[in-house]
Amino acid sequence: MPKMKAVQVSKPGGDLELVEREVPDPARGEVRVKVDACGICHSDVLVKDGVWPGIQYPRVPGHEIAGRVDAVGADVKLWKPGQRVGVGWHGGHCFICGPCRRGDFILCRNEKITALHFDGGYAEYMIAPQEAVAAIPETLSAADAAPLFCAGITVFNSLRHVGAVPGDLVAVQGIGGLGHLGIQYARQMGFRTIALGRNKDKEPLAKKLGAHEYIDTAAGNPAEALQKLGGADVVLATAPDAKSISSAVDGLAPGGKLLVIGADTQPLTISPLQLIPGRRSIVGWPSGTAKDSEETLEFSALTGVRPMIEKYPLERASEAYQQMITGKARFRVVLTMS
Repeated sequence: MPKMKAVQVSKPGGDLELVEREVPDPARGEVRVKVDACGICHSDVLVKDGVWPGIQYPRVPGHEIAGRVDAVGADVKLWKPGQRVGVGWHGGHCFICGPCRRGDFILCRNEKITALHFDGGYAEYMIAPQEAVAAIPETLSAADAAPLFCAGITVFNSLRHVGAVPGDLVAVQGIGGLGHLGIQYARQMGFRTIALGRNKDKEPLAKKLGAHEYIDTAAGNPAEALQKLGGADVVLATAPDAKSISSAVDGLAPGGKLLVIGADTQPLTISPLQLIPGRRSIVGWPSGTAKDSEETLEFSALTGVRPMIEKYPLERASEAYQQMITGKARFRVVLTMS
């Protein structure tokens, strides 16, 4: 049997181990992807530390995968060997539950999640259900495409469904792995883009990414600053800090929405009186399906939106993971295959 290199976690809380495995064969309805690049996402901690219930070990992490179709199983019609494709967080759906029957596959009650329900992309090859596979435009490199399968789609897909229209004021809270993409997408979608960051030294980067204005949250109350600008139609909360997210509500315009995509385990502290008089609302948004990924990548290729990345070879996955988990990365870490 042909062999491949893979990085796996053998037990909850275990180390990332470089191992040799047999190259897996696709079953009916599955696609084998030869991985060119795989992003390292903070959600990989769910695999690394065993936070998600029911994970079977050993497990290969990674749900920001870019590569090429290497082989297909029986009954796969859409994908052919050689096509440039990727796989993101959404790893497949059941087609028969209530949300699936309405076509809302991202809310599938039996959703599969890449690297949680099957091995992910910290490997030279991986297997995915055909409905989880998305095409990659030729103008995007694999390393640039990989983070867009999680960070990119989460930002782009949420912004395009929140109800804002060109010219609306959209404030992006946080300039990190999600936020640096949020600023770019908001600008390219035609929104009046305001970046909210801590300390003045982040202003040049925010402006370079496309922010029309910058608010230093350490220099004063960001909600008051937003109200001086007329109030935000949308605050895109990307930094996983419940206190910071909660404080942004008072910066919303009448009818404004707090769009939360930065996942924090702590509760938000918001009173009904902050919402009711101004008819404000709070909305959460998951990532999206493979088709959403394709549209994210197509928009990115068309408009020049790109992630800021740091590349590491697969063999240095442990070092790369530490760069991500300690918050030192600027701003997405990507594993590349030799």
